[in-house]
Amino acid sequence: MREHYSEVGLSEADVANDPMLQFEAWFKAWVATEPYDANACIVATVDADGWPSARAVLLKGFDARGFVFYTNRRSAKGSDLELNGRAALCFLWHPLERQVRVVGSAEHLPNAESDAYFASRPRGSQIAACASPQSQPISNRSELDRLVSQTEASYEGVDVPRPQHWGGYLVRPQLVEFWQGRRNRLHDRLRFVLEDSANEAKARWRLERLAP
Repeated sequence: MREHYSEVGLSEADVANDPMLQFEAWFKAWVATEPYDANACIVATVDADGWPSARAVLLKGFDARGFVFYTNRRSAKGSDLELNGRAALCFLWHPLERQVRVVGSAEHLPNAESDAYFASRPRGSQIAACASPQSQPISNRSELDRLVSQTEASYEGVDVPRPQHWGGYLVRPQLVEFWQGRRNRLHDRLRFVLEDSANEAKARWRLERLAP
């Protein structure tokens, strides 16, 4: 990262007492800069052999529960999440000299929410979700085109239903770190850690500062 950071800092007094509220404030500031694909983020998972993978996805929502994105659950990331139910997210907002890291558990979004989102998608995207064996090897582009044409024909004149293997994941954060760039690489790093997460009544966020 570049070395000429601003003097805009991040103190404990600056942040909300809930990381989701803090994320909302920072996300709104990021969207206000009108970036391309403002909701893009990196999702990292780990497979059965312990190998990590990371890829860009589009965040489709966030609320008090956590962070939401959608995918084919038979894809590489979907297979990893089905296996161990853990994920990490990373948001890099370079023009604001900010980064947010999230580590948490991943679970299926309720079917009603996945159905509603799938129904809102363009028909072409719905067809693609049904037709593509995501992350699986295929012989060539013509094979993919054939699968798409076949799927289009099978749903001609009717609504495209959400495939059972396609839907949303909700990442419930256990850790959220807010990073603010500062001069001389003396960056501000504030991390929220969820304590007593197994007991909803006792769960609370602990805020701590990390050395840059």
